[in-house]
Amino acid sequence: MEGSLQCFLGDGVCARRAVPHRALGELQVPEYCARLPRRHAPGLGLGSGPPPPPPPPCKAALAARGGEAAERGQENHFPTPQPPAMSDPITLNVGGKLYTTSLATLTSFPDSMLGAMFSGKMPTKRDSQGNCFIDRDGKVFRYILNFLRTSHLDLPEDFQEMGLLRREADFYQVQPLIDALQEKEVELSKAEKNAMLNITLNQRVQTVHFTVREAPQIYSLSSSSMEVFNANIFSTSCLFLKLLGSKLFYCSNGNLSSITSHLQDPNHLTLDWVANVEGLPEEEYTKQNLKRLWVVPANKQINSFQVFVEEVLKIALSDGFCIDSSHPHAVDFMNNKIIRLIRYR
Repeated sequence: MEGSLQCFLGDGVCARRAVPHRALGELQVPEYCARLPRRHAPGLGLGSGPPPPPPPPCKAALAARGGEAAERGQENHFPTPQPPAMSDPITLNVGGKLYTTSLATLTSFPDSMLGAMFSGKMPTKRDSQGNCFIDRDGKVFRYILNFLRTSHLDLPEDFQEMGLLRREADFYQVQPLIDALQEKEVELSKAEKNAMLNITLNQRVQTVHFTVREAPQIYSLSSSSMEVFNANIFSTSCLFLKLLGSKLFYCSNGNLSSITSHLQDPNHLTLDWVANVEGLPEEEYTKQNLKRLWVVPANKQINSFQVFVEEVLKIALSDGFCIDSSHPHAVDFMNNKIIRLIRYR
């Protein structure tokens, strides 16, 4: 036979009859093969034309090939890691300390920053292990997390970091916790023993110079008198000064900030502020570092020593203080120069 192996794409029955006859130099085609299209044997004398395209693979072959490719993919490729979804339980990395809790706990106060973070309203950062990362104090976060779980403020008897906890609660914007901390400080203040409060007041008038924009690219120089106030406050009760700091706030650059950030030491506080200046543009207060003083929640600006003394007396008397009638001199007290209050337990 001519050639050792022939491969034909087409009808197998016709091929079996065609091969031996090609070897003898003649071709006899059975009647039923003659009726077949000539494309089945273009090289056997049955006709000419281009070779037929290969038949499409069957569905079984496609499935088999797909399975092999999948196996090769599993051997050679690894799935791309995806960030973990917000599902229970959630592990937090707060300043390097890990806490595990539920999504329901973290979103128990929807208006808080934690509620916004874990409801998808704010982006979250993750550490190398995929835990949600918050760059804050990890030690006191346990008290914030417990409040989210129970809505109760539970602190140890010898807790000494009330100021830090209050700042952290303010950062996370858990308003019920902020209110509970204020109530706790009042409670601790009332539990203190005898205390003394001494306030020395000073006032001066100062001229402030500023520019006023009269028209585009037209400015004029102006000046005005400004009242400047100073209060030196000393108390043997550091808790009372913290209480005072929760009521009095500086207004600077359009924002309110607690006066407690200006404590010289736990028992001594110095305040400096100005009254409103007529005609002074708002941006000039910021430019010249002029702070104004506000009392909350009354949202009242303190523009005189009389208002300041009234507000401080309200806070001190509610905390158990009373006016020391033996000191200072009545004239000094009436002139708002020296205020001394005492508290007996």
